[in-house]
Amino acid sequence: MSMDLTQFHDAFYEESAEAIAQMEQALLRLDVGTPDAEVINTIFRVAHSIKGGAATFGFGEITSFTHSLETLLDELRSQRLQVTSALSDLLLRSVDVMREMLRAQQASRPVDTQRVADLQFDLELLVAQRGAAATPAAAREPGMASAPAPKAAASAPATRAEPRPGTCYQINFRPFLHLLARGNDPLRLFRELRELGELEVSVDISALPALGDLDPESCYLAWSLRLWSDAPRQSIIEVFDWAEGDCRLEVLELAAAAAPPAACAPVLPGMPAAKQPEPVKAADATSIRVGIDKIDELMNSVGELVITRSMLGQFGPLIDGPLGERLRAGLAQLERNVRGLQESVMRVRMVPISFVFSRFPRLVRDLSQRLGKPLELKMSGGETELDKTVLEKIGDPLMHLVRNCIDHGIESPQQRAESGKPPCGTVHLHAYQRGSSISIEVSDDGGGLKRERILAKALERGLIRADETLSEEGICNLIFLAGFSTNEQANDISGRGVGMDVVKRNVDELGGSIEVRSETGQGTRFSITLPLTLAILDGQTVVVGEESYIVPIAAIVESLQTRTATIRHVIGHGEVLSFRGEYLPVVRLQQLFNARASPGAAPDQGLIMVVEGEGRRFGLCVDELLGQQQVVVKTLETNYGHVEGIAGATILGDGSVALILDMAGLTRSITYRIDAVAA
Repeated sequence: MSMDLTQFHDAFYEESAEAIAQMEQALLRLDVGTPDAEVINTIFRVAHSIKGGAATFGFGEITSFTHSLETLLDELRSQRLQVTSALSDLLLRSVDVMREMLRAQQASRPVDTQRVADLQFDLELLVAQRGAAATPAAAREPGMASAPAPKAAASAPATRAEPRPGTCYQINFRPFLHLLARGNDPLRLFRELRELGELEVSVDISALPALGDLDPESCYLAWSLRLWSDAPRQSIIEVFDWAEGDCRLEVLELAAAAAPPAACAPVLPGMPAAKQPEPVKAADATSIRVGIDKIDELMNSVGELVITRSMLGQFGPLIDGPLGERLRAGLAQLERNVRGLQESVMRVRMVPISFVFSRFPRLVRDLSQRLGKPLELKMSGGETELDKTVLEKIGDPLMHLVRNCIDHGIESPQQRAESGKPPCGTVHLHAYQRGSSISIEVSDDGGGLKRERILAKALERGLIRADETLSEEGICNLIFLAGFSTNEQANDISGRGVGMDVVKRNVDELGGSIEVRSETGQGTRFSITLPLTLAILDGQTVVVGEESYIVPIAAIVESLQTRTATIRHVIGHGEVLSFRGEYLPVVRLQQLFNARASPGAAPDQGLIMVVEGEGRRFGLCVDELLGQQQVVVKTLETNYGHVEGIAGATILGDGSVALILDMAGLTRSITYRIDAVAA
C-alpha cells in the first residue's frame, strides 16, 4: 500500500522556509577569500536537505535547481572554488529563487521559469569553467580505486606490504534503490571519507540489471570500503548522515595499523571477524512542531477557564462560616493554578524577536550596495520574547523603519566625511522588556530629521495650516501622515509616502505606540512600545451609567475624585482638567458611547481617571471603579466590525459583557482637542 505523501507537504514547506533563512544568514557570514569551513558546511547541508525533500515529493524543478546549487557548494567545500563577492551575490540570488520556487509550489502557481533557468545556467557555468581549468590529472579522483571490468565483485588494488597508519575501518555500504532519487551522491560521500584518511573502494555490481531494464534514477550498486584513519568511528558514521534511511550501512573497526589483505571484502553475507558496531543513538527529541491553531485553541480554553474562575469568585463573599473559609481558600488556590497555567500557555506562544531581526542583515547589505553607503547593522536584545501574533505583525513596520533610516537618515560617505564622521554608517536594532510591554528601538547615526524641510513639505501638501503652531514632537510626527515624504522623486526604496504611514497604523492596531527623537547631525531614534500579548491583559473594571468597561492597567496614570478636581470649559473645545500644572482634555464616556445614565446619578459625582495613549494624557469621566482583574480579549472585528476607541470585549465573572477601551483609538478621536489645549 503506497503512502500519501501530500500529508507531509506543509511540514516540508515550513522546515524548508526555516532552512532557507538559516542558509541566508550563513551566506551573510561568509568571508570573501578566507571563508569559515563550518559556514560552508551549513550552507551545503541546507541545500542538500531541501534537494532530498523535494526529490522525495516529486518537485522536479526544485530538485534540479538545488542539485546545481549543491554541486557549486561542493566545489566551495572542497576548496576548488574561492569565495568572491560576485559568487556571494550569486548564492544570495539562488536563495531568493529557492524561496520563490517553494512559495510557488506551495501556492500551486507558476514560477518565473526564465529567471530560474538563467540563474541555474550561471551556477552550472561557474562549475564548468572551474572543471575546464583543471588539469586532466586533477580531474581524476586521487586515492580512489577505479572500478575494473564487470564481475560479481570487483577486486581491490594490490596488496601493500607495509602497514598503514591509523585504525582500519571496514565500511559496507549497500544503498536502497531510491538513494539517488532522494538527492544523495555516493561519490560525494566517498570524497568526504577520503578527507579522513586513505581509502580503498570495491564495487559490487551483481544486482545490475540488463540495459533495457535499467532505471537511471535507481541505484543498483553496492560498495565495500576500507579506510585507514585516526578519526573516531562516529565521524565516519556522520559522513553517511544524509543517506540515513536510504541504505544499509555497517562500520566495523578492524585492528589498528593492520596491513591490508589481498582484496577488500565484498559486500557478501560472510564477513570477516570484526568488532560489532555500536548502535547509533538517535538524537534526543528536545522540541516538537505544533500548529499555531492548536496553541490558539489551548489559549481559548485557558481564557474560558479564567472566566469560569471569575464567576466562581463571585460566590466567595456570599458564604459565611467554616464552609465559606474553605471555599475562599479553594478559590484562592484555583486562582494561583489558573494563573500558572495561563503563564505556561503564554510562554508557549512567546517567540524570540531574533526571528524578525534575522531578516535585516540581508536588507541592509542589499541597500548598502544599491545606495553606495557603507553600513554596519548592530542588533541587541534578540533573546527578548513576545507573542507570536505580535511578532508576525511587527516585521513590516520594522522593515519600513530600517529602510527609512538608510535612505533618509544615513548620509553619503562624502557628507559624513565633511561632518567628521566615519564613512560607515550605523543602524542599530535594540529590543528589551519593560514591565508588561516590549520596547523596540531603531536608531541611526545619520543627519537627523530636517524639521524645516518637513514643515515646508507639510504646508506644500496641505497637511497643516500656515497659522498652525506645532511642537518639536508634533513636527516629527508629521512623517507618519499618509502621503507624506520629503523625497523629491519616488524610487523603489522610498518617496511615495506610504511606508511610515503603514508603521503608525500597524503599531496602533497592535495597541502600541511609537515615538521619534531626533538630533540634527547626530541621528534619529524610533521607539516602539508594544504589549507582550494580545490575548490577555490586566484591566481595571469601571462603571459608566449602566455599562461596564475595561481600562488597561498599563494606561492608567492616576484616579481623582470629580469634586476635588478642577474642570474648566474651553469655548469650542469642551472640558479640560487641571492636572499637575498642565491642562488635559476630558472625555465623558457616557456621552462618547451614548451609554444610559444610572438613575439618580449626579453630574458632579464620580471619578476622573487620568490615562495615557500614544504618549498623550487625557481624563476619562467614570462613575465607579469596581476592581482589577485579568481579562481575555475577544476581538470585535470577526463578528461585528472595527469600532474606534474599542480594543475588544470580554466576559465578566457575572456573565455580562464589558468593552475593552483602546487608549490609542480614544487619543485619535480627540486629537484635535489635545492639540488645541497644548497650543
